[in-house]
Amino acid sequence: MLDSAFLWKHSDALFSGLLVTLSILGIGGAIAIAGGTIVLVARLGMGSLMRRLAVGYVVFFRTTPEVILIFWAYYCIPFVFGQRLTGFWAGSITLGLIGAAYLSEILRGGIEAVPRGQRDAAMSLGLRTYATWRCIILPQALRLSVPPFVNYFTEFLKNTTLLAAIGVGDLALAAFTLGGQTYRHFEFLTAIAILFFLMILPVSIFARTLEKRQP
Repeated sequence: MLDSAFLWKHSDALFSGLLVTLSILGIGGAIAIAGGTIVLVARLGMGSLMRRLAVGYVVFFRTTPEVILIFWAYYCIPFVFGQRLTGFWAGSITLGLIGAAYLSEILRGGIEAVPRGQRDAAMSLGLRTYATWRCIILPQALRLSVPPFVNYFTEFLKNTTLLAAIGVGDLALAAFTLGGQTYRHFEFLTAIAILFFLMILPVSIFARTLEKRQP
């Protein structure tokens, strides 16, 4: 059984770890959204060279294991660029860049799901390209992209635990450290499992509800 009094005694450390986890989610998520938009624009609206670079970016970040990229950013950036990043920033930026690859594909899928006939109809009515995208394509594409977008961020939240491997003081590392200090891993690991469950379950239900509402 969980000893709630014992956990409460160490709640400050767990709460600090939770704040770090949420900070990683916020910073990495912002990078993922901005980067995903840039990659999408490069893939859909620029020349062949930029399109190939965008495709290469997506393929690389979607096929390379996240933990390898995190280790590379933390240990190899100082060697290559002569600039050392803290574990927090190396991990947040890396997760953001990985997220950009996934989100660009989610948005691209939403755009391609909009029937081609609607674009042709807009052109036949004399709408300019900008107006067609702003009024017809993007509203539908964004609506279609919301459920997979929300689902991905549940995976993003779970991936923040990987940063404990490079010493980032997130919720996972707080639990590992406290468990090692007190020899009571059961309480701390069970506690963070419950915390992640409580954070992710409502988001998953929300995403599932949105999917059911899709036409």
